[in-house]
Amino acid sequence: MSNAWPLVRALRDPASVRGLDGAGWTNLVSMARAESLIGSLAHRLKEEDVPARVRPVLDDAIAAHQLARQQALWEADCTRRALAGYSGKVVLMKGTAYVAVDLDAGIGRSIGDLDIMVAREDLKQVEHMLLDAGWEWVKPDPYDDQYYREHMHELPPLIHRDRDRMIDVHHTTLPLTARPTPDARAMLDAAVQLETGQYVMAPADMVLHAVAHLVADGDLAGGLRNLWDIDQLIREFAKGDEAFWVSVEERAKAHGLAPHLARALRLAARLYGTPVSQSVAGVGQFSDWIHERRLLARDGWGRETRKLTRLIFYIRSHWLRMPPLMLARHLFVKWRKGQGAA
Repeated sequence: MSNAWPLVRALRDPASVRGLDGAGWTNLVSMARAESLIGSLAHRLKEEDVPARVRPVLDDAIAAHQLARQQALWEADCTRRALAGYSGKVVLMKGTAYVAVDLDAGIGRSIGDLDIMVAREDLKQVEHMLLDAGWEWVKPDPYDDQYYREHMHELPPLIHRDRDRMIDVHHTTLPLTARPTPDARAMLDAAVQLETGQYVMAPADMVLHAVAHLVADGDLAGGLRNLWDIDQLIREFAKGDEAFWVSVEERAKAHGLAPHLARALRLAARLYGTPVSQSVAGVGQFSDWIHERRLLARDGWGRETRKLTRLIFYIRSHWLRMPPLMLARHLFVKWRKGQGAA
């Protein structure tokens, strides 16, 4: 198997798995695991008549997701209690936000660290409150600590000393040195409050955060899961709401993410058949092809393929994150530290 199209087809059209043989199922499950989409796939195939040897694998994935969901919500509640004295907004992000409001994007979704966003001016207060509640630094290295605080969109990651669970405290959605500069204050102002007192992003901002994570930041590793998030969010938010596309287009322009939104929509429509607004998605570009090629770079064993394409996107991810001189210095420091460790 030369690419991940079978996984994309199975998510898009569950009936496509009906003709799979043993090797086909092995390939599909391997790719789904590698792309952190096994839970989403299992839920999509709940109504399909799959081979007896495959059903337990899918059932285990569903059970694992249910446990991860409970852990994510428990960790969010632990953070709520730790920050009970904080008067600002605590915004849940990514997978935890999806399950906290029972969005379709949360069905089967893998959830790792807890991601929250607070106002940048309140970082020091939030940081001290979390440290007092049992979280500790994961990266005590002075250079890494300084780099995070001066240039990144989040504090250095923290891990709880008793629960062994990590939290990433964001103050915006992209590194401060990145080309687009989303309006974090506008995101906080528009956030929607939950019964717990915590918040999630407004629908348009939630989609644009996923878009930024996929297209404007990183090297597209795990991109099929991020694109699936976008597909599921759009299907739910846009259904029966004619104002959604106006809202998401306006917010994309305000956040400097209009071209990134357009590309993400074209990729989602191409791979997952996402119903998108053509006026917002725009006309396809040749560069869409290499993005698609990167997203599908996975073989039937779940291994990454297309080394040159992945290298191009790895270099691109660093180029997007910082200016050339800063990038050169950063890579030199990392290389020198690596040499010292060796």
